[in-house]
Formats: sequence, C-alpha cells, structure tokens
Amino acid sequence: MRDEAGGFVKRFYAERDYKPLWIVNGRLSSAAEDYIGYLRTADLDGLRPSSYGMDDLRDAIADARSNGDPAALAHAELMLSDSFGRFVRDQRRPVGVGMVYADRKLRPRKLKPDVPLRAAALSGPFATYVGDMAWMSPHYVRLRTLLARAEKAGSSEEDIDRIRLNLDRARVLPGPWTMHIVVDASSARLWYYQAGKLLGTMKVVVGAEATQTPMMAGTLQWAILNPYWNIPDYLAEKNIAPKVLSGRSLTSMHIEALSDWSANPQRLAPETIDWQAVASGKDVIRLRELPGAANSMGKVKFLFPNDEGIYLHDTPNRDLLDKPDRHLSNGCIRLEDAPGLGRWLLQKSIATASKTPEQYTPLPVQVPVYLTYLTATETDKGIAFRPDIYGRDK
Repeated sequence: MRDEAGGFVKRFYAERDYKPLWIVNGRLSSAAEDYIGYLRTADLDGLRPSSYGMDDLRDAIADARSNGDPAALAHAELMLSDSFGRFVRDQRRPVGVGMVYADRKLRPRKLKPDVPLRAAALSGPFATYVGDMAWMSPHYVRLRTLLARAEKAGSSEEDIDRIRLNLDRARVLPGPWTMHIVVDASSARLWYYQAGKLLGTMKVVVGAEATQTPMMAGTLQWAILNPYWNIPDYLAEKNIAPKVLSGRSLTSMHIEALSDWSANPQRLAPETIDWQAVASGKDVIRLRELPGAANSMGKVKFLFPNDEGIYLHDTPNRDLLDKPDRHLSNGCIRLEDAPGLGRWLLQKSIATASKTPEQYTPLPVQVPVYLTYLTATETDKGIAFRPDIYGRDK
C-alpha cells in the first residue's frame, strides 16, 4: 500500500500509518459489496457509476477475494478508497433548494475527496458506516430507497421529479454522526441525532400556509427558561386590541404594554394607550405575554440567530399536537417534548423552579438545526406525497 498509493489516498493512509479501512482480519469486509451496490444505483444520486470505476473495482474485489494475496488485497483497498472519496464528495455536492443559511458556517461546500475518508475512519465500525450510508442523512437514505421503488414501479415522470426534489432537499442535511436537529415542516416532526444514532423524535406544530416555517439552517445557542412572549404587531392589532376595546383587560390576559423594544423598556398604563388606533393599524404598540402556565412559549424556548424570528419552544396548547394536520403556528416550531429536547441540549434537566423571567442559559455545545420540507413518503399502498401545504413542490 505504501508503494502503490498516490494523491489524496496516499495522504489519508500516511496519516494512519497505512492501517487498512476495507480489510478486516486479512479479508475485504462486507463494506466492499455494499459500496458496489451504491455505485450500481448511482443514477439515483444523479451520478454515473462509470465515473467511479465500478467495473474495475468489481474485478479488483473478485481478485482479492479469490486468492487472498496481500498485493491483491492492497490494490483493492486503495481502489475502493479512491473511488469512495470521490463518490461521497459528489453525492454530497450541494444543490440549490431554497435553504436559507442563517449560520453561514453551515452552508455546504464542495468536499475534498480525502475528507469523507477521514470522517469514515472516525465514525464507528466502517462496515456498519458504509452499510448504513451514514455519511448521508437518514432522510436522504429513506428518500433514495423510495426513488428506487418508484422507478421500479413505473411511477409517472412527475412523481419521479418530485421525489428527486425531495431528495435534493435531504442532500444538504448532515449524516447522523453530526450532532444536529432536523425539523420537517411537511410531516410536522422533529428528529435529533448524535454519534451515529437517532436519539429522539417528536411531533411539532409548524407554520400555517399563510405563515410558513422557512427552509433554514442555523445554530442553536441559547435556552431561555420562563420566557416572555413578544406578541407580533399584527396580533396586537387584530387580536389583542379588539379584546381590550370589548372590555377585556391586559391583566386578565397576562399581558403588559411596553414603551419600546429596548432591553429596559418602561411599562405603560393600559389606559394611556389609544387602543382604537392600535386596532386600526395607525399605532404600533409593544405587547408581551408574561411567563406562566398559560404563556404561549411554555416553560422554555431555544434560540438560533436568524432574521425571520424563528425559534423552537414549549407550548401549553397540547391539544394542537394531537391534530393530524399541525400546520397551525405563525412560523415558529412548538415542541411536543421540550423538556426532553432540553435535557439533550443542556445536558441536564431543565430547572424551572425559579420564577425569574427570561433566564438565558447558554448551551454547553451549540447545535445545528435544519428546517426542511419533505413531502415524499410511502404508505401501505405504495409511493405517496403529503399535501403540499406550502406549494414548494410546484
């Protein structure tokens, strides 16, 4: 191997003192056959099998298996790694699917072919890693399988194109060895991953058709315990002001009016506000709901910097989570199990015994969160699509 290796393959093996990746106990592992299977179906990824030397690889693998000759094994090992590095690089090549990168560091970049090899070497048993296609998101792997079934079943060109669009959306998601969260606004579900495993999933409430949850990637940095809810201006105009004009008090709604959006605003007496002007849209007033059992944010919210004011949060409205269609929010993500997600993010139980409002708690590890939109699915009857609530599949 030392004499035959060249280029990025040589650099990779030199760093690991030429310890093999594909050979276990003097034989090629099952990873070789699994990888050939991916090349055979590389058209599913929009790639050509011939670009990665599939036929030559088959011959090299057969030769290595037939006689176990060290030179033949070394040759197959190096050919597999050369092909694998280039294939994963190209499979993960970013495509434009409308994802907004609130954290620019999460924007996919074209990989150098030695990067997938280094990642694979650090990600558990290599044969398992290859067998699971664990450099790709589990959502990508599911949709790739779905696409293969659709093509085999002779699905319409329109359906094939729609699955491929979904596949490209999943292409930009990390694999499970990256600690991260995925929120799918189509199915209204959330998943979180770490160290190669799915650690949890839950139902969520996401944006309605008129107030859509965007496709966005950002980095969660803070948990806020006992949060306020800053009421959007349009709700102050359309919902709160009419209630006040009909006789409801801000106190009964656990709401306070504030002078401005600074860090230290003054509380305003409700009777000093021209509620008719607020209801008509002529005046804009800052309103916020106080922390407590009925607060729309629940006990905690999780923040990542973004320009659209999107965040993840607890909710007291548990009945909404039981609905089959959970496209009901103003764009933010309401969590079925905020305490469970908080334990994972904070590496400890969420402590809410203190009544102090707005307790900012930095996460010990900042965690990427990906908000996506995957409509393609499968039922007992075969290939299916969830309703395109946001009209993004057109």
